Amino acid sequence: MIRVERSRRLCECAGVPLPRIIRSATDGAERLLDRVLCVAGAVLFSQLPEFMQQYLQRLEGHLDEARLVLSRFKDAAAQSGMSLEQLVAGASQNPDPSMGKLGGVVRQAIARVDELAAADTALRQASAWTRPFVFLEHMDGSIARATLSIYRPAVPTTAEGLAYAGFGIVFVLALYHLAIRGPIARHLGKRAARLPVS
Repeated sequence: MIRVERSRRLCECAGVPLPRIIRSATDGAERLLDRVLCVAGAVLFSQLPEFMQQYLQRLEGHLDEARLVLSRFKDAAAQSGMSLEQLVAGASQNPDPSMGKLGGVVRQAIARVDELAAADTALRQASAWTRPFVFLEHMDGSIARATLSIYRPAVPTTAEGLAYAGFGIVFVLALYHLAIRGPIARHLGKRAARLPVS
């Protein structure tokens, strides 16, 4: 009986290159993926300035409303011949629990105006590069959710929008190449090195 040794299949040999048509197809697919990732990064990151601008408009609306409520308390205090601080102190010392709660409401209104005014000032004074970090630091969750619920994407026509789009391209491609493509290539390289060469 004669035994014929079975030869290795083409794909089992580490040193055998892929056929030209397959190499061409994979190179084309990778170039297409790079372009898709560039567009996705540009589109996503270019929306940040628009979202922050719409958030700022909504923030200012909340600030105007909080100031209006506070001015009504000031008017009520002035009509009673007191300052706002005296109204709060008097309400807090009053034995009637409802008056004590009124003092707490006025204090909350003052704190809300201060908080929203600080956020508004910080966002307006931030540079284009620090604004996302300032936004995250001062973000009000309820205002951000309300902004997102009615947000409509816009085409950036400002230098800031274009800069964010460029940063998005670089960020997404770097993330893809460093976190996905690089580890896969290293893994395949190690695997090919372990295969015996015949």
